[in-house]
Amino acid sequence: YVDRAIWEKAAAAGYHCASMPEAYGGAGADIRYSTVLIEEIARAGATGLGFGLHSEIVAPYLLHYGNEALKQHYLPKLASAEMIGAIAMTEPGAGSDLQGVRTTATRSSDGSHYVLNGSKIFITNGWHADVVIVVARTTPEGGAKGTSLFVVDTTMEGFSKGKRLKKVGMKAQDTAELFFDNVRVPAANLLGEEHRGFAYLMQELPWERLQIAIGAIASAEGALEWTLRYVRERQAFGKRLIDMPLMRRQLLKLTLPTEQARTMVFQTAEALRRADA
Repeated sequence: YVDRAIWEKAAAAGYHCASMPEAYGGAGADIRYSTVLIEEIARAGATGLGFGLHSEIVAPYLLHYGNEALKQHYLPKLASAEMIGAIAMTEPGAGSDLQGVRTTATRSSDGSHYVLNGSKIFITNGWHADVVIVVARTTPEGGAKGTSLFVVDTTMEGFSKGKRLKKVGMKAQDTAELFFDNVRVPAANLLGEEHRGFAYLMQELPWERLQIAIGAIASAEGALEWTLRYVRERQAFGKRLIDMPLMRRQLLKLTLPTEQARTMVFQTAEALRRADA
């Protein structure tokens, strides 16, 4: 697994929270800078790094929906890698269908805090996490109008981490189970308004999904680069593989859709950047 020391070295190089304002420890850059970072990590095949989720998913939720105290406390620490962030959506019985979330957050009678109960699974950065954005039901029905987001510090009593999960792929990536047993979360740690969590998730989804696409394209380009390097060196039947017509045709079939996908993804990224400007 990726050691925390790697996170700290990346922070020293300015790789974390680049799109966050300088007032909160970021570089004040836009998503074009973040796109390059996502690309280069993916092109290198470094699937164990959870930097993108930390910087471009967790941090934006705090920036867009957190109160000033939460921003001041957490964002500089995320930028410096003093703290590592995660977001806890997936549960044993709820994955893409976030309306099926069973983790609950019950508000105390005096309104000072919420009590969280439930569990999450397959949480990226879960093992190293110091702060977690938790999706929980705040009405018995849950769903689109009964879900809220909470900032949970992993030092809070009742919070615990399960085992690091072993996966078929992306084996170096930090993925873990998280458990919430009567975790008392201050009311001030509610992100935005109560019951509006689903709307916030949908608001952030375009950039989150686009990051996946950016990484996928860069991974495909990386694979093509490795393949081209190999076929230029490898010889068979007295000639290089690259000099064989069949090999050239196959490489062309792989290159064209990759270039087309890159154009589409980056036009979308530019449209999103302008919309957020």
